[in-house]
Amino acid sequence: MAKLGKRTASAREIFAGKANLSVEDALSLVKQAATAKFDETVEIALNLGVDPRHADQMVRGVVQLPNGTGKTVRVAVFARGAKADEAKAAGADIVGAEDLMETIQSGKIEFDRCIATPDMMPLVGRLGKILGPRNLMPNPKVGTVTMDVKSAVEAAKGGEVQFKVEKAGVVHAGIGKVSFEPAKLAENLRAFVGAVNRAKPAGAKGTYLKKVSVSSTMGPGVSVDLTSATAEA
Repeated sequence: MAKLGKRTASAREIFAGKANLSVEDALSLVKQAATAKFDETVEIALNLGVDPRHADQMVRGVVQLPNGTGKTVRVAVFARGAKADEAKAAGADIVGAEDLMETIQSGKIEFDRCIATPDMMPLVGRLGKILGPRNLMPNPKVGTVTMDVKSAVEAAKGGEVQFKVEKAGVVHAGIGKVSFEPAKLAENLRAFVGAVNRAKPAGAKGTYLKKVSVSSTMGPGVSVDLTSATAEA
């Protein structure tokens, strides 16, 4: 067995025997163990009682975290004319049409969120195999196919988080940085859990929210008491 580094061993020692903690205690533990030389992201993982292979059990949505994510989000917008100008004025990092499509096809993807006006979707659709696996494909269900590109760009820049359940029934996202005040992290966590709960699909049977856990980018995870996680922020 490989020998653990001092930082990893120390973190595991801090987490030993800890489980089903309150939101506040779990986040305190995560912050305590985050000793990397950069501002680690606080990450949340939710285990859901769904099978996303069935269309009526797919979980996806969007939530505006009250305190942002602490991450700089690069936004690309597919638009022409006045809407392209609107996107640039709102702070979009990349705006284009055929030229942007060609850039993406060449393998250059320098953005974290992709927005498109409805008329651009026939063009964007050609990029499905590239953008889809990266969860970057514009989708009207999460507000990234819209004529209101100004609001979409501002939301993306302001702490909006998209989520989508993976094959194993897990949803995960970054909910802030370890440098955030504990109360702000707790507020973001409860806002995220609330949004996923509200996105419960009609086909979900039995227990929907099975487990919530939090970790930092480089640290181990700890489970959170479900009652605490679903309490009103």
